Amino acid sequence: MDTKDRQIALTKPEIAIEEIDRVIASGARFGCVLADSGYGSSGPFRQALSERGPLWAVGLSRRQNVYPADVALIFPVAKTGRRRKYHIPDRPPVSAEAMLADEKWQKVSWRRGTKGRLSCLFVACRVRVADGHKHRMLDDRMQCMPGDEVWLVGERRSTGEQKYCVSNLPTDTTLKTLAATIKARWVCEQAHQQLKEELGLDHFEGACGLTH
Repeated sequence: MDTKDRQIALTKPEIAIEEIDRVIASGARFGCVLADSGYGSSGPFRQALSERGPLWAVGLSRRQNVYPADVALIFPVAKTGRRRKYHIPDRPPVSAEAMLADEKWQKVSWRRGTKGRLSCLFVACRVRVADGHKHRMLDDRMQCMPGDEVWLVGERRSTGEQKYCVSNLPTDTTLKTLAATIKARWVCEQAHQQLKEELGLDHFEGACGLTH
């Protein structure tokens, strides 16, 4: 890398993708790439992961707009003027939180911990995240078009806190498998914490919050 390259400022998601490329080039195999919402809320980051082929499950902001998986793209009929050149969704997007609000939450246990089975409430449905290209709508708003179809997963903890994730795991994946995959990030975070405390990893710049 020359001096000019070092002067280019990269975001954390961009740095993470560079690290993933380095690991892939080394010949390592991925089971599933896991990351928190600091990475997962980036559309370009998720798209870059999909382009590289691995499965992934990443955090998402509750405010992120999504469409139902069966959203259709239509040509709206213009009352005046020329016919529109581009398709638009046949319904507006809603937030991830709103999409799951009326779904049936289920208690799921994903593994046994030191104090017994670990469990909380989960829910999942298929969606298309609103992170595609932007179109100007009839009311002059700019709206993101539907992206690829993925799982939207909600987690409701005993404290009342709710977390949201999206994943490109197969469509026949069970809720328990989705939950276990997402919660596997806790093990990675614990490993990072121990590396920081016992080996001083936190003194090295470039330590990344991405887990895999």
